Amino acid sequence: MKDLEPSEVWGFFEEILAIPRISRDEEKIVDYITQFAAKNKLDFKKDKTGNCLVSKPASRGFENRKPVILQSHLDMVGEKLLDVEHDFTKDPIKAVKKEGWITAEGTTLGADDGIGVAASLAVLVSDSIQHGPLECLFTVDEETGMAGAFGLEENFMQGEILLNLDSEDEGEIFIGCAGGIETVGHFKKRTRPVQPGSRAMKLTLEGLQGGHSGDEIHKGYINAIKLMNRLLWILDREMDFHIVSFEGGNLRNAIPREATAIIVIKENAYEQLTAGFERIVNLLGNEIKAIEPGCKMRMESGELPERCYKKKFQRKIMNMLFACPHGVIEWSPDIGGLVETSTNLAVLKENESGDIEVVTSQRSSRDSAKSDISDRIAALFQLAGGEVKHSGGYPGWVPNRSSEILRISERIYSDLFATKPKVKAIHAGLECGLFLHTNPELDMISFGPTIKGAHTPEEKIHIGSVDKFWKFLIALLENIPQH
Repeated sequence: MKDLEPSEVWGFFEEILAIPRISRDEEKIVDYITQFAAKNKLDFKKDKTGNCLVSKPASRGFENRKPVILQSHLDMVGEKLLDVEHDFTKDPIKAVKKEGWITAEGTTLGADDGIGVAASLAVLVSDSIQHGPLECLFTVDEETGMAGAFGLEENFMQGEILLNLDSEDEGEIFIGCAGGIETVGHFKKRTRPVQPGSRAMKLTLEGLQGGHSGDEIHKGYINAIKLMNRLLWILDREMDFHIVSFEGGNLRNAIPREATAIIVIKENAYEQLTAGFERIVNLLGNEIKAIEPGCKMRMESGELPERCYKKKFQRKIMNMLFACPHGVIEWSPDIGGLVETSTNLAVLKENESGDIEVVTSQRSSRDSAKSDISDRIAALFQLAGGEVKHSGGYPGWVPNRSSEILRISERIYSDLFATKPKVKAIHAGLECGLFLHTNPELDMISFGPTIKGAHTPEEKIHIGSVDKFWKFLIALLENIPQH
């Protein structure tokens, strides 16, 4: 990657790809930042949460400029294809160049937000970039609940302007984001012994688009949990079977791409099941093929288990999943094309105690709407006999159209590229809302290069957009106003 431009950014990004850094396992990347600061004789500090701050004095003649914070997060989402062997706790990401993009071999790439980290490091080592007093804030655990931003110590940073480098559409400047909350249902599993003369079958659904549950929730991608449940729902109207296990999804902030279910049937019902499964798969496949051309559904024999769901419990779970909303709930009445409120049915699994856990996440730019949809999910879970917990709540970032740094950034982008940037709010969560909550005087914008498929194995970053992102960042630093 060092042959790509800007070489300094790509060089650091390539180093970062070799460092395991999934959320809540960021020790190695924190050590990397620590050693980087020591090697380059830069001031470094770390708070009790693990956030790192590297400071650099102003360039000569820029001492009176307003101090700036460059902010990015150290962690990445770890998602991979089912047939790919990869241990995110120790294996490096294998990146490849394809038709003007950098992507990974069957895993997430981690450009979200490794490229922001790389750009910050490139600024810190540069002798040619002119800038005022500079702080680079590297937060931890952004992807699983923004724990780093939540735990940021008071007065940890001193800057007046914050440039968040965690957006994914070059040419767009973001000035607002959604807040979020996680709603989790726990259901005590009710089982019975598998009857003699039964047969176990494993149903697998894979190859869906998936995607970021904020950025891509409006695209209509199919939720694997919902689709598998629908298959089972239709099948349940035609024949008798018992679920042994039903799982899907991995992360609260990713639309589920895969799901599996194991069921048991009477041995003499095998032909009926085979015929019904094939017909339902054709029905659903034809319905979704335009949006999900890679969808695959298959069935194979499995090892016969000892126990399966009781029928009453099974139907409660299926009814709950069928009724559970997923996707866009409401569009913004103020900003055209912006999702205001959404919910993601993210994970269905058995927890360590063997009970059923359903993880959902809700987002909204209005706190009242966020509370309303999370309460709606909670009510559904309770009707199905579950216990409900809310966690991971974080505030949104209310747009400020009178922002000084926004006005400067619009002018600079237009001068550089002879076109106006789009000024937008984003439905995804950014740490900016939390920074503003504790530092209400901060003037902030968010921008970045073009990244597609974040949080999925299809994640890729556009090479040419990184060069524009870098040039814009340099020009912005050189034009920060004085006090």
